[in-house]
Amino acid sequence: MKIWVPHKLGLTYLHDLPNDVEIEVADDPAALPSDPGSVGFLVPTFLNQPPMHHLVPRMRSLEVLQLPSAGSDGWTQLPPPSTVICDARGLHSAATAEWVLAAVLAQLRELPFFRSAQLAGEWTPKPGSDLAGQRVLLIGAGSVGAAVAQRLAPFDVELTVVARSARPAEGIRAVAELPGLLPYATVVILAVPLTEATRHLAGREFLAALPDGALVVNASRGAVVDTTALLAELEQGRLRAALDVTDPEPLPAGHPLWSQPGVLITPHAGAVTEKLPDRVYRLVRRQVDRWLAGRPLRNRLAR
Repeated sequence: MKIWVPHKLGLTYLHDLPNDVEIEVADDPAALPSDPGSVGFLVPTFLNQPPMHHLVPRMRSLEVLQLPSAGSDGWTQLPPPSTVICDARGLHSAATAEWVLAAVLAQLRELPFFRSAQLAGEWTPKPGSDLAGQRVLLIGAGSVGAAVAQRLAPFDVELTVVARSARPAEGIRAVAELPGLLPYATVVILAVPLTEATRHLAGREFLAALPDGALVVNASRGAVVDTTALLAELEQGRLRAALDVTDPEPLPAGHPLWSQPGVLITPHAGAVTEKLPDRVYRLVRRQVDRWLAGRPLRNRLAR
C-alpha cells in the first residue's frame, strides 16, 4: 500500500505504520516520487498549490482521497466512484473565525489606513467605527459560522445568522429571507461552501441592497461573490470589503481589486497558522489508521 502526503512532516506522523505501507512525499507534480497508479491513499497539497487535480485520473489504485481543506472544490468528480473522498470540515474553523474577527476589526478601526500612514512617516488621526452595535449578517451556520458567532458574542453586535433553511429554535433565518435582511446589515460575513446554489450569492442585487458603507467579508470561496458586481460597488466607494478569497484566485498582478480603496485582501490565509500542518496531519493519521483497520472514515463526502 502506498500513501502520498504533500509535506515531509507527514513522514513524522506516519512513521510507525505497518511495513507493507509505504509513505512518499508528493509536493511537486513535476517531480513525482513514483508511479501515481500505485497510490492507495492521497493527501493533496493544501489549497491544491501546486495543482494536483490532473494526477487523480492516473491513480488507478486510489481508495481514499483525504482533502486537507473544508471545501471539496471540484475534487469529487475526479476519482472513480469506488474512491472514498473525505474533507477536513471543522478542522480549520477556529483559525478561520479568528481571521474574520481580525479582518472586521481591522477594517472598522481603519488599521490599513494607519499602516499606510506609518510607512509614509505620517501622523494622521482618523476616526474608526465601533464593532459594538454593528448589525452583523452572518451567512453560513456550519462549523465556521458557529465559530464566528461565538467570537462575536462578547462584542455586543446585533447578530443575525442565515442558513440554507430556517431553524426557528436556534434563531437562524433562511437564505430566502436575505432580501429583507440585507438593507439593515452594516457588516456581512460570508461563511458558506461553494456550491451551485451559493455561486455568486453576493451578486449585483445582493450588494446593491446593502446600505452605504457596509462591509462585506468573504471567508468562504471567491466565487461566492460576483467580482464584477463587487468592483462596481467599490469603485463608487459605496461598500468596503475584506477578502481572504477572490475570483480569480490567486488574484493576478494588475487585477483592479488590488487597487480599490476600502479593500483588505489576504491570500487565502484564514486557516493558515503555524499549527495548520499539525492539525492536518493529526487528522490524516486518524484517517489512515481507520483505513488500514477497515473502519469507516470520517467526513466522507456524498458523491
